[in-house]
Amino acid sequence: MKKKRVVLTFPHGLLDKPITYHLIKDYDLIVNILKAAVTPKEQGLLVLEIEGKEQNLNSGINYLKSNGVKIDLLKEDIKWDKDKCTHCTACVTVCPTEAFTLDRAVMRLEFDKNKCIGCGLCVTLCPYRAIEIVF
Repeated sequence: MKKKRVVLTFPHGLLDKPITYHLIKDYDLIVNILKAAVTPKEQGLLVLEIEGKEQNLNSGINYLKSNGVKIDLLKEDIKWDKDKCTHCTACVTVCPTEAFTLDRAVMRLEFDKNKCIGCGLCVTLCPYRAIEIVF
């Protein structure tokens, strides 16, 4: 079994199509939606973790491309710039996996990249732009 994290950008004409359904049903893939943002009549964005046999994974990705879906691999999920960070803890309050935590003994943030799912909630909330998603 092989696993990939991808960012899918859908043109507005595909927003009403069952794209993820076909990945699961037709290509026998396990699909975990990490983040979704859809703007009706404009575009859609999905951050997915897709798992399956390598041949099925490649076929599923080819299916997406043939339907006009733009695909970017997630090379790195979240980048935390310690120098910009003021340890305000805004990210701690929204992180669903507790990848960002506060070490209360020294009042400093800690980031566990292995816990991060790349949802991006911390990125939008950080007032100092110390966190970004890197594709």
